[in-house]
Amino acid sequence: MEQPYILHLLTTAKNLSPFDVNMAVDAGWVSAIPYINVEPSETKGLVQDVIFSRSPKGLQKTGIFIGGRDTKQAMDMLKTAKNTMLPPFEVSVFADPSGAFTTAASMVTAVEKELKDKFNTTLKGKNLLALGGTGPVGQAASVLAAQVGANVKIIGRQLDKAERIAELCNDEFADGQIAIKTATNNDIAELIKTADVVFSTGAAGIELLNSEHIASASQLKVVADVNAIPPSGVAGLDPFDNGKKFANSPSGAVGVGALAIGNIKYQTQNRLLKNMIDSDKPLYLHFEHAFEVAREIVKSAK
Repeated sequence: MEQPYILHLLTTAKNLSPFDVNMAVDAGWVSAIPYINVEPSETKGLVQDVIFSRSPKGLQKTGIFIGGRDTKQAMDMLKTAKNTMLPPFEVSVFADPSGAFTTAASMVTAVEKELKDKFNTTLKGKNLLALGGTGPVGQAASVLAAQVGANVKIIGRQLDKAERIAELCNDEFADGQIAIKTATNNDIAELIKTADVVFSTGAAGIELLNSEHIASASQLKVVADVNAIPPSGVAGLDPFDNGKKFANSPSGAVGVGALAIGNIKYQTQNRLLKNMIDSDKPLYLHFEHAFEVAREIVKSAK
């Protein structure tokens, strides 16, 4: 009997995301096996059980997906998994905690498209505010935007937490090659006056950018929100909006809603999961690879 495609899904949370299971099966993984409440220290043992239970040929039909809710934890588990491989006993591993990596990559890509199409420019040198940026999506999106040259500020309710997250992004995720800064929600009214781009990545049901903010933003170009559950994180932005102008923006700023971003995210995650199946060599995938794929998807759609 031919061996089936098996994806082992590890999560430190008490439940595995049904979204990730559906995505895995739809991408061609015949079996998506959950492992919940996984301790990061258990990663090595689980990976060893995966790689030594099949022949090298069978391992080409085997993969590992790392979920959870903590970006650093997921990246550490990805690193541990990679270091546990013993060629030719290797499998592909894909980290996407809370879907944050594919969502962040899709949001940054969607913003890049609007900047190019509507303003004939890029993220390089732009002032960018990541509202609610201390969460998983905000972290990954901030790193990606900073890596392509944006001047990023992570905005949070508590400055000390924002500073810890910025340090994590700068040092752990980007090896000191970027310099994300921080501010608090109390600073938004002043910072928005010189902002070019806003990422709204806070919790559902909280408006982070109001109509007064938008009306006072004289150089604002693009605002993106990943919250699909009403009310929107941005006043006047619908989840389906995809490059629609804000009526009260003095600079002609446009908005990208959560479902427009989600369309790219779905395709990105699907392609990465398929890449794991199709690749002749093991892949170790995270937010940077998601960004590459998201860009390819948007470029091919034109």
